[in-house]
Amino acid sequence: QLAKDKVIELARLVTKYSGKMTVNVVSFTEIQEAIRDNCPEEFFTLIMRRFMMEIAMRLAKNDGCGALVTGENLGQVASQTMEAMAVTGAVVDIPIFMPLVGMDKKDIIAIAEKIGTLETSILPYEDCCTVFTPKHPKTKPTLGQVLHAEEKLDREALITKALESVEKIKVSYHDEPLL
Repeated sequence: QLAKDKVIELARLVTKYSGKMTVNVVSFTEIQEAIRDNCPEEFFTLIMRRFMMEIAMRLAKNDGCGALVTGENLGQVASQTMEAMAVTGAVVDIPIFMPLVGMDKKDIIAIAEKIGTLETSILPYEDCCTVFTPKHPKTKPTLGQVLHAEEKLDREALITKALESVEKIKVSYHDEPLL
């Protein structure tokens, strides 16, 4: 619940600049269990991110949005190498905007301080990414390797079930802070 509150609070802070938004909260437990039980550990994060991207794309299309925006930053973590980002992005057919992709970490932190999101963003709550990190993640995957690693998964069934669990939360800067 704390991780969910953190995400909603970050969205609330961003709405000062973006205007009202809807946060789509999706349960990933079943997807993570399927990945853990059927895929090589080195691909866990990549495969989970591919599910996230595809689910985000479907939600975006359903809501009339023409693109995804991510906070990825090239080289900051193992799943954000050029090869890994190409593999995770391969599941979507709408543009992916990555405004932070080439920025220096200190510049990103300065922006977060300026817009008031830094304090919330560094709260140490575990989320689905931090509890699911492989010991030795694959940093230079090929699409073929990842598709092979996903072979035992019923992607469509897992995505359909996850989409049935979506909780839509309307967020505005004037809402009461959660944290």
